[in-house]
Amino acid sequence: MNHDTPPGTPPDGAPAIELRGAGKTFRTPSGAAHTAVRDLDLTVAQGEFAAVVGPTGCGKSTTLTLVSGLEEPTEGDVLVGGEAVTGIRPEVGFVFQQDAVFPWRTVLSNVMAGPRFRGVAKAEARERARDWLGRVGLAAFEDRYPHQLSGGQRKRVALAQTFVNDPAILLMDEPFSALDVQTRALMSDELLELWSASRADGRKASVVFVTHDLEEAIALADKVVVMTAGPATVKQVFPIDLPRPRKVESVRLEPEFIEIYREIWSSLGEEVRITRERGASHVA
Repeated sequence: MNHDTPPGTPPDGAPAIELRGAGKTFRTPSGAAHTAVRDLDLTVAQGEFAAVVGPTGCGKSTTLTLVSGLEEPTEGDVLVGGEAVTGIRPEVGFVFQQDAVFPWRTVLSNVMAGPRFRGVAKAEARERARDWLGRVGLAAFEDRYPHQLSGGQRKRVALAQTFVNDPAILLMDEPFSALDVQTRALMSDELLELWSASRADGRKASVVFVTHDLEEAIALADKVVVMTAGPATVKQVFPIDLPRPRKVESVRLEPEFIEIYREIWSSLGEEVRITRERGASHVA
């Protein structure tokens, strides 16, 4: 690996992300043990877009926190760029369901914050931030504050905040779930455009995208990972052999899309039913 290789870039052919028998057990407030994920084996190749679907509360978000370094596995191994994850890594970007914007900062200042925190000079950070605000269509809004933006605009700020740091790994936890249907489709298209040419070295970031929306998962991803009812493990992995570039609304109308949806739902639906039955049994 030469000195020009960006941080977090694994050796050629090695996975960008790898979980081997990973598990995570938490202590509840009552002191009981709760296992969120178990025996989790998952790999994401360099530049691959993986979507993760599963029943509500099964441990999808926990999987992201293990990759990000926000949580340590109770068992097994988690590797990023071929190295064990031992804490939060600068080459990993995380887009949360809720916007992680500073309400007292302008749009430009919000996007500059990441590079400045990483030691980038103010003038260069401003230049990078303006470049990414242009890419997400917010060049005319750099002096606005978050409360002056629509939900879609705030989400574009969140994407610019993440991509401005040139992440090798992009983790996304239901980032568009709070948006209306039309805005959600537009944001999905914009995400694909940004991802296809995201990094300074021309490489694509490796993405793990958690969603409850199976259609969204298929439209975006190279592969869809189905998780079991909690404690979660990987049940099946489905390759998505749909051509790129894609437009979310049009690809959903393709016959191949509908067939893929039926195939994955036959697996996912079983886990959703298990979760519902457990909930009904608990209430009873």
